Amino acid sequence: MNRRMIALLGGVAAMAGTVAFAGTAEAASTPCSAEAKACVQRSSNTAWLTDGAGNVTYGGVPITVGLPKYPTPVGKFHVQYKDIDHYSKQYNGPMPYSVFFTTTGVAFHEGSLKAKSHGCVHLSHAAAVKFYNSLKPGDVVEVVR
Repeated sequence: MNRRMIALLGGVAAMAGTVAFAGTAEAASTPCSAEAKACVQRSSNTAWLTDGAGNVTYGGVPITVGLPKYPTPVGKFHVQYKDIDHYSKQYNGPMPYSVFFTTTGVAFHEGSLKAKSHGCVHLSHAAAVKFYNSLKPGDVVEVVR
């Protein structure tokens, strides 16, 4: 190996180390309890998926939550059901990749990250797919301020 290749490999290793450290630092904490499989922090507009033992497996990702008139409820919930092609008759609109976690119809779903909801948690397309594929009925969802 010549010096240029060694320098390039050293830079890649250093970058890989930085990325791993950054991921580890982010994974170190969420504002939710260890049992939560999904964690939502309304104040920072961030959500995470975890392994149910407190270790972050995905996120934090940007979200939007409910309008002040329709706040996303704070508390501990359980995934009720999932509907990949849900359509809201109440709000006359699609809610793709819905994961419902309250008995009153609040869900994670693909939606605008610029507009607040009527209580649901809006995710980007990629994040909505990941949450949909990762969560199952009965999983704990925590929403904190």
